[in-house]
Amino acid sequence: ATLEDLLTVKDVGPVVADSITSFMEEAHNREVIEQLLASGMQLSVEEKVISAAVAGKTFVLTGTFPTMTRDEAKDLLEKAGAKVAGSVSKKTDYVVAGTDAGSKLTKAEELGIPVIDEAAMVDLLK
Repeated sequence: ATLEDLLTVKDVGPVVADSITSFMEEAHNREVIEQLLASGMQLSVEEKVISAAVAGKTFVLTGTFPTMTRDEAKDLLEKAGAKVAGSVSKKTDYVVAGTDAGSKLTKAEELGIPVIDEAAMVDLLK
């Protein structure tokens, strides 16, 4: 890949792209990679499944969910292209509230932010 190609990869900036390019220019490094691949090593990329309904939206999670942890919910939302914030603000698009939701729920109601449950969140991800 060229330096320009590497710069199109999310989270790869000029310094990292330059380091990768320099690394791959060394014949020895390419040989090591070829040997690793020949020995059965597989490179994988975590696939992001972007959901048009949530991409670019900001979610806040509060309370306890019936079928998943908050970390699991956060991972699902982020893989679908959403942002997950730790606190409610006027920039929040949705608050996902489970049982025993606290001050985040109150703040969302005060700001008029839509509050949904886990099931509605899962529906948005489809």
